[in-house]
Amino acid sequence: MRREVVLQKIKEAGVVAVVRGDSKEEAIKIVDAVSKGGIKIMEMTMTVPNPIDVIKEAVEKYEGTDIIVGAGTVLDSETARACILAGAQFIVSPYLDVETLKLCNRYKVLVMPGVMTVKDAVTAFEYGVDVVKIFPANLYGPSVIKSFKGPLPQGDFMPTGGVTVANLHEWIEAGAVVVGTGGDLTKGAKTGDFELVEKTAKQFVEAFEKAKK
Repeated sequence: MRREVVLQKIKEAGVVAVVRGDSKEEAIKIVDAVSKGGIKIMEMTMTVPNPIDVIKEAVEKYEGTDIIVGAGTVLDSETARACILAGAQFIVSPYLDVETLKLCNRYKVLVMPGVMTVKDAVTAFEYGVDVVKIFPANLYGPSVIKSFKGPLPQGDFMPTGGVTVANLHEWIEAGAVVVGTGGDLTKGAKTGDFELVEKTAKQFVEAFEKAKK
């Protein structure tokens, strides 16, 4: 899938599921539950055991569907390349690493690096980044989006960390184009309650649909 198409689908979806787990099996169950709940964008993190295998399995399982699988917690260009070879359609990093940006641009793969300063955001845009990840967003609150968009009105931002069903509308109203959520979305998995994960995913989707109206 072309980079611009992936970008469009992520913006339309509005919610990126950050998938972590104590095993490959748990991670895949989380993806299954989240997708049943209506979230279509999966960020498979490198903190899951055997993460490349998890990406491959998720990509193969959902091939031909509207589920988009990407990779998160990518710390360097070598890992980004391995994820892309495994089928990841986008790359997310917790910080700005120029070599990772170059690698993703080389292969025309969407990359969303984490930033904490306007300087980092500007650097990201100079390297062709379409959406910048504000991380950890819970250190700032929704007002940080307006602060970034003051000098950078052309920027698109994705807050990750601390985004909940209850406050999602605040992030969208502040100017975020998409949100990333992990712990609040998948907390049910910790006790094996994947029905709760599915239910929470539905709530996130409904919250986004309501917020963007």
